[in-house]
Amino acid sequence: MVTQRGAKKAGMIIRAKAPLRISFAGGGTDLPYWYEEHGGAVFSSTINRYAYATLYPRDDRLIRIQSVDLGYFVNYDIDEGPMRDGVLDLAKTAIHRLGAERGMDIDVRSDAPPGSGLGGSSALTAAVIGAVATYLGETLDCYELAELNFEIERHDLGIAGGKQDQYASTFGGFNLIEFYQDRVLVNPLNIGRDILNDLEAHLVLCYTGRCRADLGLVEQHVKMYREGRVDTVQGMRRLYDLVFEMKEAVLKGRLHEFGELLHEAYVNKKRMNPNVAAGTICDRLYDEALAQGATGGKLLGAGGGGYLLLYVQTHRQHAVRQALTALGGQFTDFAFDDLGLQTWRSGSR
Repeated sequence: MVTQRGAKKAGMIIRAKAPLRISFAGGGTDLPYWYEEHGGAVFSSTINRYAYATLYPRDDRLIRIQSVDLGYFVNYDIDEGPMRDGVLDLAKTAIHRLGAERGMDIDVRSDAPPGSGLGGSSALTAAVIGAVATYLGETLDCYELAELNFEIERHDLGIAGGKQDQYASTFGGFNLIEFYQDRVLVNPLNIGRDILNDLEAHLVLCYTGRCRADLGLVEQHVKMYREGRVDTVQGMRRLYDLVFEMKEAVLKGRLHEFGELLHEAYVNKKRMNPNVAAGTICDRLYDEALAQGATGGKLLGAGGGGYLLLYVQTHRQHAVRQALTALGGQFTDFAFDDLGLQTWRSGSR
């Protein structure tokens, strides 16, 4: 591990940001063990919460990475390579994968804490890949960027999970993403502005007060499937079908139906793996939201905490917010974002 500080190289700073996402249905079917046999699909949208990377060129072969929000800092020489020790491994591995031969300082930060269910890890990796690829003069299309992101997280680092987050963050917008053994297809959806505004007006995002710990929920899910647990298989099949039903409901502006389908997604996610809300207040918050007039909702991410997405008629939102806040929920305003990974050069520090 190198500890000396070299001078930053004069020149353009490279910045990148990648949006976080909310997934409406299909999570779990984007895991390779499922989609390689059955095909998978996810319906999701990115939102105006981001992960950021800022790259400062250096005139030596030193790599310095700093998480400005979490307080982590690592540095190493390119010739020695990085240590995978659990500290900023995503950023270190992305830089190594891209074959960096020039030094750099990278600052990273995110609008959501790790384990919040908004795809923050993949968004952060996307931002780092975008900034470093630009620095190195690499030209990659969105599919290549997303697949590289997936390889880094799932293969290089062995982090359990699916494939939706990497594609959602890179492409941006509302998408129906299909997963097959030999390809991924991202289908952008052209949703009318009035429908989008109305959907935005009916959705609220509630933080459960706890980020997901490493509970092994993905591994449990895979184990249940391989053991032939009937509810797991049937829950996944229903989640897959809900992707296409939700897409139709949104495209045609049938938003109350969309809210009801969100409730089905909540039920079938627990059917797929009954432990997704164990040890959290998610079920209590969700039941209270329904009691106060919510039509439906979705536990985002793999479970174990994070965010609840709720569909609530506008005249009932105050009651829902008040009741869930009293139970420890924390509400976050958001809007949809139709841009994916963005990278640009900056002359200002």
